[in-house]
Parts: sequence; structure tokens; C-alpha cells
Amino acid sequence: MTKRYSFLALPLSTLLMAFAHPTLADTQVVMLGTGTPVPNGERAGAGVAVIHDGEAYLFDLGAGVVERATQAAERLGIDSLYPTNIEHLFLTHLHSDHVLDYPELLGTYWWRRENPLQVIGPKGTQGMSEGIYTMLAADTETRLKDKSPITNPDTAYAEVTEISQPGTVYETDDIQVEAFPVSHGDWDLAYGYRITTPDKTVVISGDTSINKEVEKQAAGADILIHEVISRTGWKDLPKQWQDYHQYAHTLTDELAELANRAQPDLLVLTHVLHYGAPIETVVEEIQRDYAGEVQLADDLDVYE
Repeated sequence: MTKRYSFLALPLSTLLMAFAHPTLADTQVVMLGTGTPVPNGERAGAGVAVIHDGEAYLFDLGAGVVERATQAAERLGIDSLYPTNIEHLFLTHLHSDHVLDYPELLGTYWWRRENPLQVIGPKGTQGMSEGIYTMLAADTETRLKDKSPITNPDTAYAEVTEISQPGTVYETDDIQVEAFPVSHGDWDLAYGYRITTPDKTVVISGDTSINKEVEKQAAGADILIHEVISRTGWKDLPKQWQDYHQYAHTLTDELAELANRAQPDLLVLTHVLHYGAPIETVVEEIQRDYAGEVQLADDLDVYE
């Protein structure tokens, strides 16, 4: 099967054509946020969208991701990423850089939503959601009481499902989403996701140290989206930070070894911690040991 990987740098007409004609690319991956907890004006917090048959499935929702989704709708013609059209959200874990735009998505133009947001995430997702309802209570109550036209009053609230065990967490006739456990520091419940459609298998690592389950799920995948930390940047950190990052994240040479065993068609690097080293260093370090296709993701990159 021929693979095409399209980027924002391609002519807009090419991207618009791909989205206007699903037969050209039935399933696309849109990088809505490629950043980390370190503030970066060029990168939103963590967020990936898988678009299949005109439906958007979001994985994580860090700060700035809703704005990126709106940009994707307006600039790339991906209507399913307009905030009121997003109906599916999956959370890998509840670190702030993966959830800070959850209130943004719930609150943005909710009175024009047709259906409530469906949210699937680890234990704690329901409690977090209830905190957002409290934060937005005055807004919600006022809009429900005054003369504002409301499409569906239920859309002020999400429909939350907390993951009880690894395995299939969402499935229709043509898409399956499976959650699998990953090892991210002291998080007892952190997940990666494997998304399977008729034309693609996409694996999202979430935040994780090197992990055999990620390798298993990524074996032969079309696209593996994986976090990474530069060994060059890591080695100059104080020992306390070295110990933490090796405990919670994946170093470049470790990821190269995983990719050599899993052999995805495309390895996409996101959530890149690089510290004093240039960010491009992570690609160079991985390519020393891995000959497969590797891309350093930027916000609004599109992979087909």
C-alpha cells in the first residue's frame, strides 16, 4: 500500500484536495499539539487528531489544542475539527499539559453543539469533568436561563467513560480504539492508544518510558506517534532530572531500538524534550540506529 505523508508546508490546494476526496486518503492524522510542559510559542500542548470518514477522534487536549483545531478547520478545510463538531476525546493521562484545554473544548460554543462530547480516559476523568462544570457553572446557568438559543442543553456536560481495563474502549463498524497501559513515572493509570481503521493502524504512545507494551502494539503499524527526549540534552541535566526523565520518558536510543523491533511504516516524534540541544537532534540521534522513516512533528502537520 502506497503511503503519502503530507505537511502544512505543502500547497494548500493539495491538502484541501486530500480532505475533499476521502478516496485519496481515508484516514488522516493531524498533529494539533506537539509541545511539552515547557512553554513554547510555536507548539501547543499535547494533542493528536485521527480523522476517519469525516469524524474527528482527539487524543489529549493540552493548552492551545482547541485553537489549533479551529485553525485546521479554517485553513485546511477539516470541518470535523471545528470545536462544535468534535464529539470524541480520549485522554492518555491527566498531566496538565495533556488536559488544560478540556475546559476550553467543553465551554467553547457549547450552546451550538448537537451532541455531548464523549470523553474516555483514566480514573479521575469524571472528577476532573465535574470540576470544570463547577468552574463554568455561572456561564452554564446564565445561558440556560436567558433568551440564548440553545441547540441541546445536555451539551454543557460531557458523557464520561473511565477506562476500567485495557482493551477496546470504543468501536464502530469501521474504527476500533484500544487502550493499553504505559509506564509514565508514578502514574498508576496512564495509557497509549491503538487506532485501527480499514486503511490504517495508528499507535499513540502517550507519555511513557521505554515500554514493551508500546512495542507490541506498534508492531507493523502504519504510523507510530511517540514521545522522546534527546540523549544529548538529557546527559547535561543534573542527576536528579536525569533520573526522573529516564523514569518517565523515552530516550532517543531507546526509541530507536523499539522502532527497529516494531518496524512501523512511519515514526513520528512529538512531545520532544531536548533542553540545551537543538530540537532536530532527536531525529539525528534516532537515525544513527534506525533506518526507517522518521519525522519530527510540528503543530498542524498532517500524515496520510
